[in-house]
Amino acid sequence: MNHVLREHGGETAFEYKLDGARVQIHKSKNKVRIYSRRLTDVTESFPEIVQLTQNEVRANETIIEGEIIAVGAKGHPLPFQHLMRRFRRVHEVEEMARRIPVELYLFDLIYVDGQNLTAYSYVRRRNMLQEIVGNLPLTKQIVTGDPREAEAFMKEATSKGHEGLVSKKLDGPYVPGVRGKRWFKIKKSLEPLDLVIVAAEYGYGRRHNWLSDYYLAALDLESREFLVVGKTFKGLTDQEIINMTGRLKKIAIKEEHRKVVVSPRIVVEVAYNEIQRSLKYKCGMALRFARITGIRDDKSPKDVDTIQRIRKIYEKQFEKKARPARASFCLDR
Repeated sequence: MNHVLREHGGETAFEYKLDGARVQIHKSKNKVRIYSRRLTDVTESFPEIVQLTQNEVRANETIIEGEIIAVGAKGHPLPFQHLMRRFRRVHEVEEMARRIPVELYLFDLIYVDGQNLTAYSYVRRRNMLQEIVGNLPLTKQIVTGDPREAEAFMKEATSKGHEGLVSKKLDGPYVPGVRGKRWFKIKKSLEPLDLVIVAAEYGYGRRHNWLSDYYLAALDLESREFLVVGKTFKGLTDQEIINMTGRLKKIAIKEEHRKVVVSPRIVVEVAYNEIQRSLKYKCGMALRFARITGIRDDKSPKDVDTIQRIRKIYEKQFEKKARPARASFCLDR
């Protein structure tokens, strides 16, 4: 917190960091379109958000940014992967809306009735947003220069099942696609994992000759197998990737097109954002946004984390979030 406050000049806006889909809402008279972070049109996935915007926003033309989250029966947030089902099954919009209700929280205003607001300060944009959105909620916010108050707000956010906080520089302009030092994400760290590399794929572009995409596995204490829990190409420098390519080729077992299966010998430390259910892997779980933070030459494969420990971390995530239907972790062999 102290680092963020120093970067932002002693006082900043802290807002809840929601585990949802960042969207940009375009309203022109009574027509509303909703776009994803990458400006994919997702309007058909969220008819209730379209109706809310039509009814509540008091402007003829506007561009607003916000976050859509999936919520459980008691209004607690659900993990992001449940929201993704709304995108994938637009042909069942009414059924998905019933099974996976959503909430919208707004946080920025880019354009309104002929005014381009991107050069305005964040605090001014936020105040103007509040004036035009009617009863639609904004992301919960405090403005403070006190790190203890910020820490308490962080604790409040995570106790309600949210990811953490976002800090926003009060006088910061809006720069499309760039946070820089105007915005900082502040999340509660999850325990890193020690995992073993069991396969790797050649990269693309300048990495086409390097094994740079790694399959990460944990030990299943029941079957004594190493089961894949994720895949990553992030974390290593170019030189580390070159060195890793040489090491992996020496322990290769077989090649399958661009994939090289290796003997499970090299242990790496892995950070990640969360653990989610997945039918892609035999263990029924997958690490979200995995990245290698260190090569653990001091550890052997027998020292890696277990599927059972990862399952406990997965379960712990739902102490504050709404709990989805219980995962069936290990798929049929």
